[in-house]
Order: sequence, then structure tokens, then C-alpha cells
Amino acid sequence: MDQTTQARYEARARVMKALAHPTRLFIIDQLADREECVCELTAMIGADVSTVSKHLLVLRDAGIVDNDKRGNQVFYSLRVPCVTNWYSCVEGVLQADAQQRLAAIR
Repeated sequence: MDQTTQARYEARARVMKALAHPTRLFIIDQLADREECVCELTAMIGADVSTVSKHLLVLRDAGIVDNDKRGNQVFYSLRVPCVTNWYSCVEGVLQADAQQRLAAIR
């Protein structure tokens, strides 16, 4: 594998790692329809501001979300809304796995 190919796979892995947490997946779902401020996300998640901010930083560093500071509040939005299309593939994998497990116990 050449360096360019290696770099592309490493970049993909960074995005996937950023998505690999239930709270971050929840954040992505919330941002799919509209931007949200940290305070709103904190209330929805039920965690402290520091924890939610760390999750948002991971998503921002991976290029998944953008932020916009307005006064004392920071609003987040999806940078690339198509990230939610990935869920369809994940759901397909889960359904196929469930069907295989069900067939194995019959």
C-alpha cells in the first residue's frame, strides 16, 4: 500500500472512530435537522457541559461538525449532512446479523 492510500484509510478511520460512541451518534441525529447550542445538547443528553463539549470537539476535529460562536453560546451544525446516510448501512448490517442469528437458532 502506498502512502497516499495509507493516508486515505487513516483519514477514514479517524471519521469512523469519531462516530463510534453512542453520545456522538445521538448528537449527529440531533444536528441532522437543525443546529443546536451546547446548552441544548447538554440538556438533551443529560451530561455536564464539559463532557458534551469534549464529544463535540472529537466530532469537530474529525470534520463532521462545524461550530459558530454567538456571544456566550456556541452553536453546532453538521458540516456534511450526508454523514447520516451511513446509518442506513449500519442498520443493514444489524438486520443481516439479526437474521443470521435467528436462522442459527431455528
